Amino acid sequence: MDEAFEAVRREIAARAPEFDIDPTMARVERVLDLLGDPHRAYRTVHVTGTNGKSSTARMVERLVREHGLRTGRFTSPHLTSVTERIAVDGEPLSQERFVEVFEDVAPYIGVADRESQEQGGPPLSFFEVLTVMAFAAFADAPVDVAIIEVGMGGRWDSTNVVDGEVAVITPIAMDHERWLGSTLDEIAEEKSGIIKDGAVAVIAEQPDAAFEPILARTQSVGAHLIREGVDLEVVDRRVAVGGQLIDLRTPAGVYTEIFLPLHGAHQAHNALLALAATEALISGGRALGAEIVEAAFGDVDAPGRLEVVRTSPTMVVDVAHNPAGAEAVVDALEESFNLEHVVAVVAVMADKDAEGLLSVLEPTVAEVVVTRNSSERSTDPETLAVVAREVFGEERVHVAGRLDEALQLAADLVEANDKHGGGVGTGVLVTGSVVTVADTRILVGRG
Repeated sequence: MDEAFEAVRREIAARAPEFDIDPTMARVERVLDLLGDPHRAYRTVHVTGTNGKSSTARMVERLVREHGLRTGRFTSPHLTSVTERIAVDGEPLSQERFVEVFEDVAPYIGVADRESQEQGGPPLSFFEVLTVMAFAAFADAPVDVAIIEVGMGGRWDSTNVVDGEVAVITPIAMDHERWLGSTLDEIAEEKSGIIKDGAVAVIAEQPDAAFEPILARTQSVGAHLIREGVDLEVVDRRVAVGGQLIDLRTPAGVYTEIFLPLHGAHQAHNALLALAATEALISGGRALGAEIVEAAFGDVDAPGRLEVVRTSPTMVVDVAHNPAGAEAVVDALEESFNLEHVVAVVAVMADKDAEGLLSVLEPTVAEVVVTRNSSERSTDPETLAVVAREVFGEERVHVAGRLDEALQLAADLVEANDKHGGGVGTGVLVTGSVVTVADTRILVGRG
């Protein structure tokens, strides 16, 4: 089956990549119409935002599944295998099942490809094909609830064919300006497009510029607004071994002493959104059972999000790729990891705000090793080094042509500054891109 899977993977990957956007839902709508609208066979929770989408989607899925319901989860991007993006009951599709689903939908994709090209448009993109596959796989399972993460933006994203009963918008920051707009209000307007008529909209705390278009959207479609900072609150949080203990307030009540095996204040806020979304979906806004919430949150994982992938020295990976994501990483690193000397390994995509990300890291990071990841869009290390030297100064910046060399250099640097012995108080942070983290996890045997 490996050969068949690899053939399908290559066929899908040969299509237009995720960063090559043609903003329309028409091609996906056409395939789904030919398939009999599989995306309408189950209830949906739709998740967008700038940072925290995948973690929040994972938490919603786990809470829903703990109620005994079958779940589908569509998230992006993936770390190791494209199969991770489409999960049923919390488990990625097997390679065999992935091939079966593709073969089921391929004839219909072919029809839509031809029709689009005849009208002067492109065939379905990589992401569009995966979106169709996810919706078909979920209908075939069949699932009761699908948790769908937006690929980019919201209004014209191919996932926006769903009519989510609950729309979740995580914190909005500057990212993907080329497609979503150059201001927070423009980006928020795009993302608010997932809020549908009569839905429940669960909204993270936002800057005023981002909240205003979201509020306008909820009012125009008659959605019920549940807003962090007004209706929702992280009442308290305390660092615990392997994560944190959190107290969360929703309109239904206060949940106390919940263990969340993830690090950082941002994950507590993601949990708050997930809890409110699940209340709205499952119980019509009433409180969920304490045992269910504790069991679900206690079993949540978020690979690549402040994940410790190695010890001696400690190596933490995080997929942060913009300044807002880096701020969350720095705060969590300082709070949850007792590290006096941190060396960062950074590789970013060419279209990202490298200077902004490095500037956030600088006060916490002693030295930085700039490198590249396996993507053709990765910034050249020498180019990144110029930016890094402006932020860190000449002597704190190191350059490595390959990621494996960068990881070794970073390990050597923290070892040289190990004042206590045994790697205590020193560590390596690997960040800047999902691809950087994925490559690192493979190199250290976690992929």
